[in-house]
Amino acid sequence: MNKSFDQVLQFAAIRTDDDLNELERHEMLIRLNPDVIPSPDAVITHRLSFSDMLSGMSEFEAISKIHQIMNQPDTISVGYNTLGFDDEFLRFSFYRNLLPPYTHQWANGCGRMDIYPIAVMYFLFKIDVIKCPEKDGKPTLKLEYLNQENHLADGNAHNAMVDVEAVLELTKRFMKEKEMWEYLKGYFNKAEDSARMLKLSSAFSTNNDSIKQSVMIAGSFGADNFYQCPVLSLGQHNHYKNQSLWLRLDFPELMQTTPDKIPETTYVIRKNLGEPPLLLPAVKRFAKYLSEERLALVKENKKWLQNNEKLFSEIIDYYREYKDPVVPNVDIDAALYQNGFLSNKEQMLCQKFHNASLDEKIN
Repeated sequence: MNKSFDQVLQFAAIRTDDDLNELERHEMLIRLNPDVIPSPDAVITHRLSFSDMLSGMSEFEAISKIHQIMNQPDTISVGYNTLGFDDEFLRFSFYRNLLPPYTHQWANGCGRMDIYPIAVMYFLFKIDVIKCPEKDGKPTLKLEYLNQENHLADGNAHNAMVDVEAVLELTKRFMKEKEMWEYLKGYFNKAEDSARMLKLSSAFSTNNDSIKQSVMIAGSFGADNFYQCPVLSLGQHNHYKNQSLWLRLDFPELMQTTPDKIPETTYVIRKNLGEPPLLLPAVKRFAKYLSEERLALVKENKKWLQNNEKLFSEIIDYYREYKDPVVPNVDIDAALYQNGFLSNKEQMLCQKFHNASLDEKIN
């Protein structure tokens, strides 16, 4: 279970127009590579038989076709938790098969959206649009249970096409609330996301910098936290230019921070423009799910940061300068992020490979 090496076994997609009318659909079963042993947990989830996993098209053929589908001009790739899960699998798959790994995110009018954080927002602020199921006495927004509760699509959960049909029906229901839908779409547009961040209110100023505050929304925060947490902006990362940094204000250990304990006692979330988590203004109507205990902790932590201005600056500097560790002798399949973008010469070589005959490919 490692995104650098995992193999996609099943793919499904439905292409629609802007009003979600179906235009075409794609479905692929992909043959297990001979050097891959499937994860037992994954098999229990997707329920593909071993005969299914040993049939279908080759990974190279399937990934090449998927890349072509997702890179068709003006394609917006939409899924459920795809930006947090599926999309990274595909990125490594494209890279492993000598295809540009990022073009489906931005080139030729293409882009991405994720319905999962949108579902969180409807659960929090427009609960009547869908029925929210419960699991073990707690609300859950897992697609499998949303499908069961709201009768979105027929068939077994985790079958690729069933999941796609469920997401499509869920999106149609969200789109009926036009004003909210249009607003939430804006979070997946880099320019709009950036403009909204600039409009966030200031919590306080330090060293002549205005420190913005927000209520951050993400599925990863869990139902116990109502999928949200209060945060302060630490600004842009000095090395990863598309990335902003946000300090959790409801983290109890924050006030125990010393210069040598910053990584242990602070909790910082990285955010890329046009991607989750979503940032809301820190106003009462958006913070209504924060308990009295959390709000009291937020107030204490803000006061502590203001009273420890020098240490707060050290926290900011630490995270702005922090770089992901370099892995020595990293396996080539896992080197996507470490090696950076392909040069123009490498991209031309990859294209030459794809245009070659089989004999020429081998050479």
